[in-house]
Amino acid sequence: MKYFIIAGEASGDLHASNLMKAIKNRDTQAKFQFLGGDLMQQVAQQPPLVHYNQMAFMGVIDVVKNIRKIFHNLKLTKKALLDFNPDVVVLVDYPGFNLKIAKFAKQKGFKTVYYISPKLWAWKEGRVKQIRKYIDKLLVILPFEIDFYKKHQIQATYVGNPVVDAVTNHQGLSRHVFLEKFGLDNRPVIALLPGSRRQELKMMLPTMLSVIEHFQEYQFVISGAPSFDISDYKSFLHNRNIPVIFGHTYDLLQHSHSAIVTSGTAALETALFNVPQVVVYKTHQWQYAIGKHLVKIDYFSLPNLIMQRQIVPELLQNSFNTGILTKILKELNQGDRRSRQLQDYKDLQTLLGHEPTSDKAADNIIILAQNMH
Repeated sequence: MKYFIIAGEASGDLHASNLMKAIKNRDTQAKFQFLGGDLMQQVAQQPPLVHYNQMAFMGVIDVVKNIRKIFHNLKLTKKALLDFNPDVVVLVDYPGFNLKIAKFAKQKGFKTVYYISPKLWAWKEGRVKQIRKYIDKLLVILPFEIDFYKKHQIQATYVGNPVVDAVTNHQGLSRHVFLEKFGLDNRPVIALLPGSRRQELKMMLPTMLSVIEHFQEYQFVISGAPSFDISDYKSFLHNRNIPVIFGHTYDLLQHSHSAIVTSGTAALETALFNVPQVVVYKTHQWQYAIGKHLVKIDYFSLPNLIMQRQIVPELLQNSFNTGILTKILKELNQGDRRSRQLQDYKDLQTLLGHEPTSDKAADNIIILAQNMH
């Protein structure tokens, strides 16, 4: 059968490539046409129609500047869709673009699947109307999304969470090899995950580093983002000897005693590695004020959102300061707060389930495609 798949950013490329592998295992005749990245290209053995680095535009200014390119990509995708005539169209996250294609695909009579639904429970809830109208099968990766969509008369299927797969499949370095490879000593490690955007680095890292003097018996290690190099971190270190490790975030988490984590997927990854953590976030005051009105969620971090209660402390905006951070990190390094968080992680892992996500998603997609015939 023929599968037309659209992923518009790096994480989508990763999850879509795993999905394509799972489809190929089940359908040896599978043919793909796709928008995405290098990982999808490796599986399909052909280049993408459009690479996601020509698609991933963030924020209003970026979108306006690239409006001609976006329209060009839409036009190209619609033509390719008609030429390829797939059995099913699979949309991976990336809602601004994908919902436009969903409408077109549905009007032309194609079967549509949304894998990794947009975070409409956080903002732009109005988009559920488009999901209801243009999507035949909705596959979600957060358990609470089932109830959210049910409230809007949409039946969603929970297929597990791909981050669980990634952590489960991680074949890590032993502690001895890890410490030796990165020149670390025997003290317990506190991991710092300041995020992958330049603004996050500027907003998070100085406060994260400001607690170091209170934790002499620990060593701090920064997880370097692939989009940066060592010079991006140097200016924050002020000649202090703090290691920055690139390309080994999972190994770092595996051997950490606790962590300070910028809110995002990393908070979920940290929880799945059973590392007690404090989740932090800070942005410009005006952005925070606007965001508070637009975003309709009780919690900020993924572990808390999934559990629908606070299992990890969240320090946002003004409460993210040296004093409060030091106090909470001390509590997380030993005692009650630490053991309580580790117990909560077990509940989180049970709720997320252990079934391979890509396999479950592939099964759903193939059944829908077969029902076409």
